[in-house]
Amino acid sequence: MKYATIKEYDIANGPGVRLSLFVSGCNHHCPECFNEVAWSFDYGNEFTKEIEDEILDKVGSDFYKGLSLLGGEPLDPRNQEGLLSLVKRFKEKYIDKTVWCYTGYTWESIPGDREILKYIDVLVDGPFLIDKKDIRLIFRGSSNQRIIDVQKSLKENKVVVIDPNIWS
Repeated sequence: MKYATIKEYDIANGPGVRLSLFVSGCNHHCPECFNEVAWSFDYGNEFTKEIEDEILDKVGSDFYKGLSLLGGEPLDPRNQEGLLSLVKRFKEKYIDKTVWCYTGYTWESIPGDREILKYIDVLVDGPFLIDKKDIRLIFRGSSNQRIIDVQKSLKENKVVVIDPNIWS
C-alpha cells in the first residue's frame, strides 16, 4: 500500500486535533474530487512498519483526539489490508481516542472482508457529489454523505447515523 500524505494537526476531518493519513488509490473518481492526485495506487510513498510506528508514536500526544483515514480510498480491499495493522494497534494502544474513516463507498457496498470496521469508530460514507456539495456541512463535503457510528451499526446490524450537530 502507498500513501499520499500524512497531515498532522488536522481539524477538518473529525472532532478535535487529529492526525490524518491519506492513502493512495481510488477507483471512484468523483468529479471535482479534492484529492485527485491520490487516485493512482502507485502514487506517493510506501506505507511501511516504520511509518505505522511513527504515526502511532505521534498520535500519542495528549492534544490528539484521534486518527483519521482518507484517500484515495481507505476501504478499497488493497488499502484495507494495509491499514488493518495500524487501526488494530491504534485501538489497543489508545482506547480513549477515535478512528474516523472517509470512504466513497456506502456502508451497504463496502467490499472485502470488512474486518477493519471492528476498529473504526466513525465512518463518513458515500461518494462526493458535486450537485450535493454544501460547504456548511460538518465533517463532510456533500449532503448524501452520512456520519455513521460504526460500532453501534455493527452491533445493531443496521446503519446508525450520528447527528452532526453534536459537534457544532
